[in-house]
Amino acid sequence: MCGCAIQQSPQSQSQAQPQTQSQMFIEPKVVEMPAHPLPFKGRLVEGDPNDVPPAVAMSLSSTSPVTFTYREELTHDDYHVPRYISAFDPASLIGAPVGDVGVTAFASLSISDGDRILGDYTAKEHVSKSFSIYSQATHKEVDEAARAAVRQRIDQKLFSDEARLAQAAASAGKSPTASVGQ
Repeated sequence: MCGCAIQQSPQSQSQAQPQTQSQMFIEPKVVEMPAHPLPFKGRLVEGDPNDVPPAVAMSLSSTSPVTFTYREELTHDDYHVPRYISAFDPASLIGAPVGDVGVTAFASLSISDGDRILGDYTAKEHVSKSFSIYSQATHKEVDEAARAAVRQRIDQKLFSDEARLAQAAASAGKSPTASVGQ
């Protein structure tokens, strides 16, 4: 017999199996690293000091010539199985997912000294959580997980560029055109 088989992604196959508790998925996986301050201080000129990556938060100073500009944006993508379908689906009665709440977080961080850009970093993370008729996923918990993941990704990029940033920040506030002997 010839024909094409229907192929399902691993995520949709796992959704077809009964679940009593939904899991949160972060794609790609963010490796947790302990945060530490950057080797220099900086002023936050755009962004909320309570909503910045941990390394930036630990490195804030109101008197530094180095400035941080931080932005985050969230987009939501939800999927819900129509209720009239899930009401008659026996799998939904045993806890199969009937929907998914997804959030994509995008963040950008610029570090500068006046008009000179010391570093420019961007990150994008997607977090999703499926839900059943017995357990609901809230936008708040998925939003918070997406924000934490994107901030962790920015921190990772900062830490990998730490030595170069330290050298660039060491010359912060010094005029590159200053005359010798003035």
